[in-house]
Amino acid sequence: MKTFRLVMAMGVVLTGAAAAQDAKTFLGRWDMTVTPASGNPYPQWMELVEKDGKIEGRVQPRGGGWRPILGAKVEGGRLAIAVSAAGRGPAINWELTSAGADKLTGIEKRGENNGPALVGLRAPKLDRPMPKKWAKPVAIFNGKDLTGWEPIGNVKNNKWVARGGELVNDNPVVEGRRGPGAANIKTTEKFQDFKLHIEVNCPEGGNSGIYLRGRYEVQVGTEGGKLPDHEMGAIYSHYPPPAGAELGLGHWTAFDITLVGRHVTVVRDGKMYHNNVEIPGPTGGALDSNEAEPGPFFLQGDHHGVIRYRNITVSVPQN
Repeated sequence: MKTFRLVMAMGVVLTGAAAAQDAKTFLGRWDMTVTPASGNPYPQWMELVEKDGKIEGRVQPRGGGWRPILGAKVEGGRLAIAVSAAGRGPAINWELTSAGADKLTGIEKRGENNGPALVGLRAPKLDRPMPKKWAKPVAIFNGKDLTGWEPIGNVKNNKWVARGGELVNDNPVVEGRRGPGAANIKTTEKFQDFKLHIEVNCPEGGNSGIYLRGRYEVQVGTEGGKLPDHEMGAIYSHYPPPAGAELGLGHWTAFDITLVGRHVTVVRDGKMYHNNVEIPGPTGGALDSNEAEPGPFFLQGDHHGVIRYRNITVSVPQN
């Protein structure tokens, strides 16, 4: 009888150890790509941690801020994540399996129906030292035309123009909401690590954003003040501006932004907003989730307000 109990106890321990090992496979940060049956793939992001024997985490949806997962469990080597509950639409769940140490594959379930295919790649650490020397800043907007820039999104309704030395988005405010669907705009050149200087004049009620490598948004304007990390100068959904910082809308303001790896420093009008903070992953609206690759600068134009940018220069590391 004692032998039987010992074998049973060992079986429970081994099963628990195996389950813990299965869970460990899925922990960490993942750059996700979602591919619908029809339409273009789009990026998302996920971070999973183990706490008190349970898996907790967060998911960055296609737009907006990140959301905590509702729950997760591992059974038979498969990870099931409750992403969102039923509400306006059906509940969304992710079912994922490991395809190696650094890759996940699976499917998004929408209610009882299969939805888009999922692929997750383990997010790179991007730990790089600060360059010792930077090249001379170079203008990436000539003030005369859109050379070096191209619209993205709703390109048939491109509201971006070069006017009076400024890069202007003429999408108006309509009853306090975003104007008619309009295009975002991005540089044709891609960048890895850099120092960016950019000046913006955002009107009251305006909403835009500066995307670094096309993936990480520095908020321009306002989303109504309910969430500080969605307000002027925030690293969207991750880091709010300093306590007491004013929106300062309706006049010119300057941002000096340094991005090395996934660490960013943001200075606004000479005041430190973010000092070498780590950006966990792509923010809502990112162009892709390929974090290890260089990417463009991307300015939001599909929201609202006649947003004006000028004096846009960039400096890159110098060997």
